[in-house]
Amino acid sequence: MMIKFDIMEKPTKDYKYFLKDTIRLQVDFSQTAQSRGLAPPPLQKPCAAEAEKISLPPARDWQTIQPVSVVDAIARRQSRRAATKGDMPLSELSFLLWATQGIRQQAGPYNALRTVPSAGCRHSFETYIAAFRVEGLEKAIYRYLPLSHELVKEKAPENLEQTMTRMAMGQSFAGKSAATFIWTTIPARMEWRYAEASYKVIALDAGHVCQNLYLACEAAGSGTCAIAAYDQAYCDKILGIDGQQEFTIYMAPVSKIT
Repeated sequence: MMIKFDIMEKPTKDYKYFLKDTIRLQVDFSQTAQSRGLAPPPLQKPCAAEAEKISLPPARDWQTIQPVSVVDAIARRQSRRAATKGDMPLSELSFLLWATQGIRQQAGPYNALRTVPSAGCRHSFETYIAAFRVEGLEKAIYRYLPLSHELVKEKAPENLEQTMTRMAMGQSFAGKSAATFIWTTIPARMEWRYAEASYKVIALDAGHVCQNLYLACEAAGSGTCAIAAYDQAYCDKILGIDGQQEFTIYMAPVSKIT
């Protein structure tokens, strides 16, 4: 028996196709860049040789992170918007970056196993950090370099808190956090293998990354709240990306729990 739900009062263009995998049957996988023997895009977006880089405390050397069971982390997980005025230790930021995009093993020049799953191990994301109150960091926007577990300073806009709030379409908690994670995607990394079937799995992968952040926050005594409503053009402009080859896809502020 077919059940019909008339939720929308007016007929709209059907966007539900994005949630389906019908496209996979239409892709000629013999013509993907992978099948044609082309090299995949780099694992990590390059940065200038003279760029200012900050080393992060190495994996497993996080003094403020307490062991927490998976059961407890899942049971306690919730979206938290309130922020304290306390600073985030650099070791905690290091842990959260590792938990969301860290490298467990580099399997070759174009392939790496990370702490999160990704379709075909393609990992299309770059991680930017709007750091407001992180010990040892100037207030600025940084990008995570997972291959070396470092940060590179990208820019230091004036009134970063107000800028971040505008990026999040007026959601002020995005600019009141200790640090706000901003994820961008470089679709070419996924398109190399999956062509037109890439875009649904990029969205699914973003969910994997942010869920890891939620669970990692439980071990760090912090809270986060995923944000999917943002000013696309303004975010891309502030990050200095073109909005086509790379564009903002998700964000999440992190602060200590009040």
